[in-house]
Order: sequence, then C-alpha cells, then structure tokens
Amino acid sequence: MALGALVLSGGESSRMGGYPKALVSAGGRSGVRRIVEVCLAEGCDPVVVVVGAHRIPIAHELRDLPVTIVEAEDWWEGRTASVQAGVRAMPAGHDVLFWPVDHPFVSAKTVEVLRRVAETDLMAVWFIPTHQGRGGHPVLWRSGVLKDVLELRPDAPIRSLLPEFGPQVRHLEVDDPGVVANVDTPDAWAAAFQVWKDRGEE
Repeated sequence: MALGALVLSGGESSRMGGYPKALVSAGGRSGVRRIVEVCLAEGCDPVVVVVGAHRIPIAHELRDLPVTIVEAEDWWEGRTASVQAGVRAMPAGHDVLFWPVDHPFVSAKTVEVLRRVAETDLMAVWFIPTHQGRGGHPVLWRSGVLKDVLELRPDAPIRSLLPEFGPQVRHLEVDDPGVVANVDTPDAWAAAFQVWKDRGEE
C-alpha cells in the first residue's frame, strides 16, 4: 500500500496567543517534528507538511528531515484550503494519513493500527481512530477520497463528506487519548502533555 502523510500546520494558532502550535514541546522535540518522525518511521512517503501563517519557523524546524514543505497561500480562507494544498502535492494513487499538528501526542502504535487495518480491509475508504467512543486524528484516507476533498469549498469542513461514504467509514477504537487531545490552547497542551508523560509515551 502506497501511503503518504499530510501534516497540516497552516493556521495562525490564535488560541495559542499566536505561538505556533506546531512548535509546542512534545518530549524534547517540537510537536510537528515528533509527528513527522513518526510518519517517517512508519514508512510514509512522501511526508507533506502544509504551512501557512508560520511557514518560516516551521520550515526551519524541519530543515534536516526528508519532508516536502507546501505553502498554502490561501490558508486564511479555511482549514480545508490548507488540506487541499497538501492533497495536490500528493502523488497519484497514494492513500493518505492526514494528521493535523494540533494532535501531537498520538501514539506511534495507533498509526501502526491504522495502516495494518487499511491493508486488510479493502472495503473501507476512511479510517478514524476513536478513544472512548470519540473520533479523533490522524485519519487514513484511500486515494479515492481525495477527489472529494478537492471539490469542497475552502471553508467547508471535511467531515461534511462522511455521510457520502456511509458504511465505508471505519471507526477503530484505540487505547490512545492522544487521538482526541486537541492541543489548541496552552491549558489543553499542558493537560495532554501530562497524560502523555504519565503513560510513558515517546
């Protein structure tokens, strides 16, 4: 299975007081660096990192890693606009692991589960990790989903596509609070980081 990773880091991090969410600490390295390193270790190729408001510091942070940096010039139009910029940079026929940078504490084991299940379940096209019944990130998309993503308005939520795929959406319950830990405020980061440390994750 050809699997690329799309790491989304295009917003302005307004709820972080303007400090890039991508650069919050994740155990001795930044969140975006940890995400990228997990994707590389899991064999994702290419790893595409979409940047926008904070493109310079994020690109500098990843300068020594084999990633493709894509600038979403219209990131301000909506989150989906940034996702679409990354999708356009993905080689044809690749499935995509879509990982927003505000979920930096996801276990590498969760990525392994997503990939393993996708390799055996040939009916599903959209794989969503869940924790205690709540859906989270990263998600894995079959390549066929990408054309629908590209057809959305830049300000339309990607989840609005879910009803279209119905039974082809598969939810995978995982023992990983990181999939639902949305680190978009300093308090949210502190709480998620403590849970991550207590679990002995790396």
